[in-house]
Amino acid sequence: MTLVVVPHNPAWGDAFHIEADAVLRALGVSALEVQHIGSTAIRQIAAKPIIDMLLFVRDLDELDAKAPALAAMKYEAKGEFGIPGRRYFRKHDAQGNRTHHLHTFRTGDPEGLRHIAFRD
Repeated sequence: MTLVVVPHNPAWGDAFHIEADAVLRALGVSALEVQHIGSTAIRQIAAKPIIDMLLFVRDLDELDAKAPALAAMKYEAKGEFGIPGRRYFRKHDAQGNRTHHLHTFRTGDPEGLRHIAFRD
């Protein structure tokens, strides 16, 4: 896989909102809050053109039960993927390029809050 870093693109904010709305609709009441994190959320810096999203949920078991709704949106479930208490999903476009990362934690989880602190 080749790492590509490009100048900030103002369209990334819109892309986040469109995808976040779709994720919230798909998960319903399981999803409490979604935030734009990662380098595409920080204006004026170059970034990999992959939208990172942080989703907070009430209960990870409830999220796991709704994983098929994310699969229908072409998200690949990767489990904790190296961070205990996380559910990680990734999405690729038709050409196989990764477009989105979805990092999901229970509300208040310190690892989730660390992602926000890093962005801020």
